[in-house]
Amino acid sequence: MTDASHRHVFHITERGAFAAALESGAYEADSLHGEGFIHCSTRAQILRSAARFFAGRSGLVLLCIEAERLADRLRYESADGEAFPHCYGPIPLEAIPAMIDFPCRPDGSFELPQELELLTD
Repeated sequence: MTDASHRHVFHITERGAFAAALESGAYEADSLHGEGFIHCSTRAQILRSAARFFAGRSGLVLLCIEAERLADRLRYESADGEAFPHCYGPIPLEAIPAMIDFPCRPDGSFELPQELELLTD
């Protein structure tokens, strides 16, 4: 299933993992090798994904990914009752126009970074 209504999809990761991508020229999450795809979120799903998988973790960044540059590697698949974007392959650096710091609050929760407002969906 694909969904062309989203110009950007997003991936939460550790700053060090993205630094490794800068060296190799493409971003690869551990899930790509273990599950066959990289977990992503739409803008509306970011906070739920962060709360479920990253609560209380520091050193995180939000990768903003241009969906159209992923072409047929991007598929929307059902998980937990909704369609989540999954990328079946490495994400080329040219598909990532922005990397935004994604700090957690003192209580371990997250809020959407103001920089997201600069991206149109």
